[in-house]
Amino acid sequence: MTMTDGSSSCNKQLKQPPTLYHNGHILTMEGDSPQYAQSLVTQADKIIYVGDLADAKATYPQATLIDLHQQTLLPAFIDPHSHFALVSNTMGQVNLSPPPIGQISTIDEMMQAVKQYKIDQQIADGEWIFGWGYDDNELTPARHPTKDEIDAVLPNNPVYLQHTSGHMGVANSKALAFMNITADTPNPEGGNIAHYDGSKEPNGLVQETAMYPFMRHMLELFAPKQGDFFMQTQDYYIKQGVTTAQDGSTPRDTLHFFQAQADAGKLKIDLVALAGVSDLDENLADNQLKWQHYQNGFKIQGTKIIADGSPQGKTAYFTKPYLSNIPSCGCGGHARGMPSLPQEQINDMFYKAYQHDNQLFIHNNGDAATDMIITAHEYACQKLNQPLDKDRRTIAVHAQFIRPDQLKKLQQYNIQPSFFTNHAFFWGDVHVKNLGKERAYSLSPMASAHNMGFKYTNHSDDTVTPVNPLLSVWTAVNRTSRSGQIIGANERITPYQALKAVTEHAAYQYFEEDSKGTLTVGKVADLVILDNNPLAVPADRIKDIKVMQTIKNGVVIYDSYGPNEHIKTNN
Repeated sequence: MTMTDGSSSCNKQLKQPPTLYHNGHILTMEGDSPQYAQSLVTQADKIIYVGDLADAKATYPQATLIDLHQQTLLPAFIDPHSHFALVSNTMGQVNLSPPPIGQISTIDEMMQAVKQYKIDQQIADGEWIFGWGYDDNELTPARHPTKDEIDAVLPNNPVYLQHTSGHMGVANSKALAFMNITADTPNPEGGNIAHYDGSKEPNGLVQETAMYPFMRHMLELFAPKQGDFFMQTQDYYIKQGVTTAQDGSTPRDTLHFFQAQADAGKLKIDLVALAGVSDLDENLADNQLKWQHYQNGFKIQGTKIIADGSPQGKTAYFTKPYLSNIPSCGCGGHARGMPSLPQEQINDMFYKAYQHDNQLFIHNNGDAATDMIITAHEYACQKLNQPLDKDRRTIAVHAQFIRPDQLKKLQQYNIQPSFFTNHAFFWGDVHVKNLGKERAYSLSPMASAHNMGFKYTNHSDDTVTPVNPLLSVWTAVNRTSRSGQIIGANERITPYQALKAVTEHAAYQYFEEDSKGTLTVGKVADLVILDNNPLAVPADRIKDIKVMQTIKNGVVIYDSYGPNEHIKTNN
């Protein structure tokens, strides 16, 4: 297995003969039904031929032949939504994820892992320790840890442990004190500081906007290490066949860091950033920012708004309450979650963005949050006297529990959804418990969206679940929970439709449909070779398919073939 630099110049590529792929399942991803080609030819960074093998050999007699040995070639995967920078930062934290991602199943194991991390990393007293990925739903007992439990193992360090949802975390006493959080600290707007039952004393859990100071401080501390983790993070994406990655909410200093890395020639893949909405005014006024334009492989696509929280963390904003008790919310257990922003503020954000033709990506999980973004869209369009269905490619990120009437509104308003079917596996059982079968089974309604003609995508939201497009395809096709329950059989889609969501449709949502997403002459030679065909293997085996090669702009940047497995021959 090799990872390569990927920075070969176009001049070097042009001196090379064309490359002709054959003897495999060459899936073009063009059209509404699967189409295969006998051969594909690339030269430099472009696809120059797709079609008959005999014609390809006759037209390009000097081509280097690549025998696929009946493996599958298709367009490289495009990441519709993840958090590249947060993935990078996990490399400086202790992994507290439950199986199958990690090994943590109990609160005691979690505490011991944090304690051992301090020892292994030789972290001195007084220094911050961060962890990521814990899931209270998968712990024994099934709850969040408390500050006292962290204090018991790490009394001399400030500690912050991030929940797998990315919408909350637990801080110990020293970390709370550092942020000046006491029994008298009020909840911030759009957030919650949880307390021990019957007390005003914080128990360590901070949700939504209440966790932001801890995340900002982590980013500040990790800033000097960004360069160290940058290349490792790219390799993580590349190994999964991804050649276009996303950073799903990027502050201004990180935008500049990414551009500096790109300008220094350190990008192996394309990286797309969504600027953070807290910087909206400053970003819109900054003439140096070039929106939707790649500069050395990096571009700022648009702006990310967070409208609500996490369904598995019980902070997603619903019109009807959760069924399970939420004692920490101060609402008598009858919680509907919470909006992250008031409606008037979201309205203003939509107005400013639409006024500047700035593409919006809005995190919305609960149906009440979806109502908010529909209202904001209507407000902005009316105030600007713009058509409701203008081709802005506003993206509803997650749209997790969108109602049928809301999906119809998105169709009318030309708003595209980016779904998250990994929830069916990781938290399908939890959603049934918290929301009931009717709501739980409706999550990520991809079949409905397909029948309505949406160009929907399907994402990982890493660090929430792993960047693995084939896992996302598997969850969209099967919708099987951890316990084996089918979470909404009527919303399952075909493997081909699921592949569309991470190739052609993903390119469309980035306004890149003319250059990526299908094996079409003139498009960039971003390719992936798989050891099996997702359209031919049993549906339950799709997640086991392996990426054999990742090719970016015609250059192999990941190769898992052994020395005698992949045969290259000249004609």
